[in-house]
Amino acid sequence: MAKKTANLAVVSNKTFEASKVANLQHYDISSALQTTLDINELIGIFCDKIQAFIPHNSVIYINQELDIHFQKGIETRNACSYTLAIEDQSLGELKLMRQQSFHEEELQLLETLLCCLIYPLKNATLYRLAIKMAHTDPLTQTNNRAAFQDSIEREYNWAERHQTPLSLIFLDIDFFKSINDNFGHDCGDQVLHSVASRIKESIRNSDIVFRYGGEEFVILLSETSHEEAIEIAERVRSAIEQHTIAYDMQTLKITASLGVSSLQEKENSQSLVKRADDYMYKAKKNGRNKVVKD
Repeated sequence: MAKKTANLAVVSNKTFEASKVANLQHYDISSALQTTLDINELIGIFCDKIQAFIPHNSVIYINQELDIHFQKGIETRNACSYTLAIEDQSLGELKLMRQQSFHEEELQLLETLLCCLIYPLKNATLYRLAIKMAHTDPLTQTNNRAAFQDSIEREYNWAERHQTPLSLIFLDIDFFKSINDNFGHDCGDQVLHSVASRIKESIRNSDIVFRYGGEEFVILLSETSHEEAIEIAERVRSAIEQHTIAYDMQTLKITASLGVSSLQEKENSQSLVKRADDYMYKAKKNGRNKVVKD
């Protein structure tokens, strides 16, 4: 295979710049990375493929521009970190961790193999940016319902394939129609924006919030147990309740009703969504400003 010139850089605590892609015909990494434009899957595939060459216990990938925080495994004390970029375009940061320190030979090989990741990651990043623009709710700057439909299927497939937990939180603002009727839609918009901000402040970097429709939001919690999801839901509920909104010389106290579901054995994604939605409406019927769970 002919060597190709590439204008790319992989930067670590020791600056490493590569101008040529190494001959990688002995590895099937490159072809495997061409199978998806999903960044989380891409990082997962890359780490699975290099496991035989550079054993590691966990990986963290962060892309601030795209609000991506992908983590697989448990953090350990020894790590090697790389900032990935190509042609002045940032592609995020990748960190591998394990109990024992990484050897120099392993780091050199890893830096060579990272060249396989650069171009697929660039394509996936451009694709994600385009999707982000189409899937963002302009008022709350959260993901919209179309984004949720894509994300729930992706996370469900990941959870099924890797046997990891998956949880959902459905949230509905209490008495929102009365707010619109009594104070106007401008006030309603301010309430939606404020609630979205309280949700974002209360969840983890790896969690994803969506405006599902009207005054309803969904929080997607990958690799999250039912107990953890309930704790997050209570934190979100409390943050909304404790925040006061000032509008037109008046103050408004807002509350929300939440439903929590976690993926059960042999359950499909539609059932997972329906249960969270049903629990949310049960919370509203049972007095509002509460969390109802499995």
